[in-house]
Amino acid sequence: MAHVPLIPIGKPRSEVLDDRSYDEHVRAIGAREEKLAARRKEVHGGWGPKYIERVHKKGKLTARERVDALIDAGSRTFEVGTFVNYGETFGTGDEKVASPGAGVVTCFARVANRWCVIIANDNTVASGSWWPRTPEKIQRAQEMARKLRLPTIYLVDCSGLFLPEQSKSFPGARGAGHIFKMNSLLSAEGVPQIAGVFGDCIAGGGYQPIISDRVYMTEQAYMVIAGAALIKGAKSQKLTSLDIGGPEVHVHASGCADVRVPDDETCLAAIRSDIEKLPSSGADFYRHGMGSVDPREPSRELAGILPADHRETYDALEVLARLCDQSLFWECMPEVGEEIVCGVGRVGGLYAGFVINRQGLVGDPEQPDAVRAAGALYRGGIAKIAAFSRACDADGIPLIWLQDISGFDIGAEAERQGLLAYGSSLIYTNSTNTVPMFTVLLRKASGAGYYAMNGLPYDPVVQLSTMLSRLSVMEGRTLSIATYNTKLDDDFQIVSKDENERRAIEEGMKQVEARIEADMDPFVAARQMDTDEIISLAELRPWLEALVEMAYQSIGHRRIKNPRIWSLHDLRELVSGVR
Repeated sequence: MAHVPLIPIGKPRSEVLDDRSYDEHVRAIGAREEKLAARRKEVHGGWGPKYIERVHKKGKLTARERVDALIDAGSRTFEVGTFVNYGETFGTGDEKVASPGAGVVTCFARVANRWCVIIANDNTVASGSWWPRTPEKIQRAQEMARKLRLPTIYLVDCSGLFLPEQSKSFPGARGAGHIFKMNSLLSAEGVPQIAGVFGDCIAGGGYQPIISDRVYMTEQAYMVIAGAALIKGAKSQKLTSLDIGGPEVHVHASGCADVRVPDDETCLAAIRSDIEKLPSSGADFYRHGMGSVDPREPSRELAGILPADHRETYDALEVLARLCDQSLFWECMPEVGEEIVCGVGRVGGLYAGFVINRQGLVGDPEQPDAVRAAGALYRGGIAKIAAFSRACDADGIPLIWLQDISGFDIGAEAERQGLLAYGSSLIYTNSTNTVPMFTVLLRKASGAGYYAMNGLPYDPVVQLSTMLSRLSVMEGRTLSIATYNTKLDDDFQIVSKDENERRAIEEGMKQVEARIEADMDPFVAARQMDTDEIISLAELRPWLEALVEMAYQSIGHRRIKNPRIWSLHDLRELVSGVR
């Protein structure tokens, strides 16, 4: 086994933060995470008990009950897209209604001890209709499955588009039809797809399962291009949808489905049986005999280590110490780019690369006696991240990005040093990497720094947000100053002497700041799919364990090198002693 120089990092919490400050941080984040838990429960309830009972009266399970019955006993799901459409209503006039979770459940879960992506229409929300953003949410889950080569399971119970809002979900580049292109790409790339059809599957809902490798239909299921009501109106034929496209037709005549099963439970058992026939995970092979070991410094302490106030600082190594197995870490190239920590640790016994922004003050290599603010990117840090990212891609090591960044350095010196060019090199690297990358917005995710640290526009497999995350071009106060710049002097004071005009400018600046602050709420980002999921800090380590294991599950489609031949060892020698 090659030597990877992992060393202990982190200190006991009592040496990091006094009890009073720690407790204040815990209370501050606790209040926000209570809101997260309440809203998550609200979404999970769909349209409520009345609609759950309606599903049960048909002898069927709800989408979430199907997921629970399908996954391994004692395991949990890692749901993505929970808050898509949260707080929005659709329809017209008095008919406006909410679409919890955009009417579809998408999650990672273990089935027969293999990580899978599950996509399940929520049949308690307008019979599983597709709402605005439902197609995009399904496609996002399909893309996650594609990048990780995870078996994809569709639990289909979909009555087609929510027609009052069809213009928002039917025609665009990521409209409903793109789901079927994603079905095709997954099939072309050898990713297993299995579909269970449980009920009304009309139009797009009927197309969704067809390209899957195996299609099961229950006795209550039907797949039709157009339902009986439409055919009756168009052709004056008196038929039921089951007559047109039930299992009698599609299993025994058309061949559009493979197996007929009596009910939900039998269908789910059959899907599990199929998953068991697939190759098992390669993760244990790549652990090289190592198991998952909890961090020496407890991960539950993250809620007290991270200040809720984004202006307060913390030690990035203390965060890593609460995420990596045994709190062991190899920091790469510490001699350059002090504002960034790059390195390798184990998560769940498997190697992963980490990139995290330091906070506070760091040295300035241009002026040895000076300091400058961390949380921003300077030339050395940008070059270090690019080199580290390239090396991880070459070595097959999944990359975890932990963002708390205010942006790039700015000013005459930054332009003279060519930060635009250094930044474009990093952007190119992240855009062309093929290794799985996962991004976490710890707190600030601002400006071009959000892009450079592999924000969502650069296609991480998953982007997670905490309840502390603040996603924006710039802070509300800064943007209000920029908006009213012509009315302010060099010290950002209002120039006008007219009292009425001064009051109007002050009020305008307050309104701009308040609006930007509201837009930085993580639920806004989650609602419009600018982040994949909001999680509590206590969930971060379990999420990373799951994602890293998923990155190692499939074999043969990317290079996962023995650590003996890592490019990272070469980098270490090349920069050793550099100042």
